[in-house]
Amino acid sequence: MIGDGHTAALVGRDGSIDWLCWPRFDSGACFAALLGSPDHGRWAIAPRDEARTVRRRYREGTLILETDFETGSGAVRVVDCMPLSDARRDVLRIVVGLRGRVPMRMELVIRFDYGSIVPWVNQRDGTLFATAGPDTLELHTPVQTRGERMTSRADFEVGAGERVPFVLNHRPSHEPTQPAIDAEHALAQTERHWRAWSGRCSFAGRWREPVLRSLLTLKALIYQPTGGIVAAPTTSLPEQPGGVRNWDYRYCWLRDATFTLNALLLAGYTDEATAWRDWLLRAVAGSPADTQILYSVTGERRLGETELAWLPGYLQAAPVRTGNAAAEQFQLDVYGEVMDTLHLARAAGQALKPHAWRIQCALLAFLDDHWRDPDEGIWEVRGPRRHFTHSKVMAWVAFDRGVKAVERYGLDGPVEAWRRSRDQIHAQVCEAGFDPVRNSFVQHYGGAELDASLLLIPLVGFLPPDDARVLATIAAIERELVVDGLVLRYPTDTATAVDDLPPGECVFLPCSFWLADCLAVSGRRAEAEALFERLLALRNDVGLLSEEFDPRTGHMQGNFPQALSHMALVNTARLLSLAPGQLDESSRRGERPAAAKAVP
Repeated sequence: MIGDGHTAALVGRDGSIDWLCWPRFDSGACFAALLGSPDHGRWAIAPRDEARTVRRRYREGTLILETDFETGSGAVRVVDCMPLSDARRDVLRIVVGLRGRVPMRMELVIRFDYGSIVPWVNQRDGTLFATAGPDTLELHTPVQTRGERMTSRADFEVGAGERVPFVLNHRPSHEPTQPAIDAEHALAQTERHWRAWSGRCSFAGRWREPVLRSLLTLKALIYQPTGGIVAAPTTSLPEQPGGVRNWDYRYCWLRDATFTLNALLLAGYTDEATAWRDWLLRAVAGSPADTQILYSVTGERRLGETELAWLPGYLQAAPVRTGNAAAEQFQLDVYGEVMDTLHLARAAGQALKPHAWRIQCALLAFLDDHWRDPDEGIWEVRGPRRHFTHSKVMAWVAFDRGVKAVERYGLDGPVEAWRRSRDQIHAQVCEAGFDPVRNSFVQHYGGAELDASLLLIPLVGFLPPDDARVLATIAAIERELVVDGLVLRYPTDTATAVDDLPPGECVFLPCSFWLADCLAVSGRRAEAEALFERLLALRNDVGLLSEEFDPRTGHMQGNFPQALSHMALVNTARLLSLAPGQLDESSRRGERPAAAKAVP
């Protein structure tokens, strides 16, 4: 992935770029959507002869990608980045000759609005212009281009020491042409910016390299004008090959809030943490009854789900969706996530404005009337509402953090009523959410299925990690939800599955990190480190993770790169970098371990 804080692109090992943008700008520059068909948009720059080897790397501490191709006639490097600017959107590609003389080819297929619109293309003064409706793309390059069968092509050669730039700019079609950027200057400026940002990372633990790469990925998923962080820059990359579990993840989930804030604060990125917190407060403002589980990067709430029937889907996995109907679901756990996030912000010394506490009090007043209601749960199941154990646990977290805000920070609120609700929820979960026959907590009241979200019970402080029920639940999940050492979210291949979708799903990487966390806090540190190292080994060649992984094929599945996976990586690295005494103190305090200075 490359990005500029406004949009992002994915670069394939074959030199092809697919550029997607956040949902607020659905039409803008969306000329490809990783949908497996070159007819729906691609921008490829690669050797004309088949490459013998391909090596990729990010420049250290940056989001500048270098792809080296070795061919029979020599070697060439393609350098890709998005220059950082508040005023314009560009994708910059520079072809660098390393050895010999390599014949190269460029192919640019532009399709706006998810492959449905073929633009008019013309050339003026050596610049290629492609326009349709609200969008214009401009390609600036010294290489001569030509049009063939709705594709812009160029053939050229690059010798050792030569550098050939390509700059693709997007602008609203009604705005005038912008001056072309100086490619080399923009590249140098972008590198300086990323290195300066990376240089502020304060994480000093054993796994600094994967932590920094994850933080860079999270930074690239932040919509800079608002501070909102999207779950992934893609839509409809399937959770199962050829399946229908294909969702649009280009939105901001409240559920990710605490993980995000902790990851950023851990590494010293207080500006980004503050921007995320402020986005959160703006997004949830209004009636507590209208709180959603996800919003757009600007806080918009109407995120209607649409199927794009004209697109074949990535490797024929259909339907392709834009929007996300889960925004209309009722999920109790988000109230706990919001309260937990703002509690963590206070504990980290972030100054909260008075209206933040008023919002929290309003959320708790609503939750006091509704925590007994069933909901759709953490996994946004498209089935009937149930009393999900994790949802009730997070309702407990909401009241617990409210009580702590009064006790520790002297804030004013009906603390006795909150204590009563907290105690009632705790008693109910321990009674109805625990199955004494199978000796573990279960996915929902009255059921017998397990769920990986139960791993969060000790991590949020609901019960201590050495509680017999917690240990038994961890053991049950290891026994029944672990496949090849990695964790499934819940059973999806039985008649009792709750999601009303066809069976089958791959292992879920964030849940696998949660298992490592549980092993760490329950005293099984060596096993936790072994699992963490296994997860690190699953990253692709440039250190990125998707949402899921298929142990059978060794392929990642789901939207990519996935923010929650990278947040979980950072937080697990933090836990495993804490001294044992720090872990024990966090457990005694009954809350998530706060971001702390890591020990080598």
